[in-house]
Amino acid sequence: MTNAPGHTDANSPKGPLAGVRILDLTTVVMGPAATQLLGDLGAEVIKVEGPEGDSLRRIGPARHPSMGTLFLQSNRNKKSIVLDLKKPEDKAHLLELASKTDALMTNIRPNGLKRLGLDYGAVSKVNPSIVYCQMVGYGSDGPYSGQAVYDDLIQAAAGVSGLFEAVDGDVRYAPLNICDRVTGLYAVIAVVSALMHRALTGEGQDIEVPMFETMTSFVLADNMGGRSFVPPESGAGYKRLLSRFRGPYPTGDGHLALVVYTDRDWQRFTDLVGRPDILQDPRFASQSTRTENAEACGQFLGEVLQQHPTDKWIDLLRGIDIPCAKVNSLDELFDDPHLKQVGMFQQHEHPTEGSILMARPPIKFGATPLSIRSLAPNLGEHADADFTGEAPAPAPARRNAG
Repeated sequence: MTNAPGHTDANSPKGPLAGVRILDLTTVVMGPAATQLLGDLGAEVIKVEGPEGDSLRRIGPARHPSMGTLFLQSNRNKKSIVLDLKKPEDKAHLLELASKTDALMTNIRPNGLKRLGLDYGAVSKVNPSIVYCQMVGYGSDGPYSGQAVYDDLIQAAAGVSGLFEAVDGDVRYAPLNICDRVTGLYAVIAVVSALMHRALTGEGQDIEVPMFETMTSFVLADNMGGRSFVPPESGAGYKRLLSRFRGPYPTGDGHLALVVYTDRDWQRFTDLVGRPDILQDPRFASQSTRTENAEACGQFLGEVLQQHPTDKWIDLLRGIDIPCAKVNSLDELFDDPHLKQVGMFQQHEHPTEGSILMARPPIKFGATPLSIRSLAPNLGEHADADFTGEAPAPAPARRNAG
């Protein structure tokens, strides 16, 4: 654990997006996770909240009202202002801010934006070069468009819950906001790409990032299976991932994550455990047959790994360059020697919440390092901040040589 500077540090590295201004009209997890990453990358993020504040403020343990842990962990490197967008004067103030910003990100439902007069058409009138990103549940061209969603719903709709069912017959949710955070990453990629396009051409644009379509693509990237072909060769799904015996595997004193994948790895592993004969079994003979017989392979691994405790297996397996890892609980992550060595956890002093522990931005930039420059703001903390400065002007359109 490392101690880091306080709430705002003007001397912190600025990041590769320094000079970019983001207007953040997002709430809950998906949008705030995306805009926090843009803030980590150096952008100035102005978080616009209604008078009641982002509902995420009220989730998790808290030392003070409206500063819950999930909000603290999803809203660093941002400034907070309060606007009631149903009031004409506050809407006018937002449009003034939009006229001087690079990108606007929102997960307000499209019909709500239209009613407020803050859809892309209205905002682009005051700033034709703006990058306007809508994060929605379902794409605007489909029959589900405009419906309210949460992570749980998209896990169910996009097949995440169905993957669990395919493994062991039990339909359930992954215990993290995977759809919110994956879709948020896609939104960041989209906005940064559109900003690059604007830098090259001077052209702004509207972007739609739908959760359902994004997660369907994400899930099927590994699990299209025989449905890749027309007509289908077999059903969807990747058998190794859907095996009940994929692991982690029980050891003599706990569990171990282990991937014996290539022909070379299987030869080394079976020699190590004194079972080279098993490679004569057609089910284990090649990578393709092992994939088709993933459950038999998993059962074999599960049986032999009970011979030794976890730490001994890690020493043996790393000695022959076979990938493995211990199974960490959430609390054990904070004591992991690698994470300690790389300074993954930083302690910061928040002006109202006291000492706060955060996982630092994980990406390393050689020339423009990322940093935690400020902690999650109190509601309306930056009401008196001066945002009148113009955002950087877009680059002129680049013409092809000749």
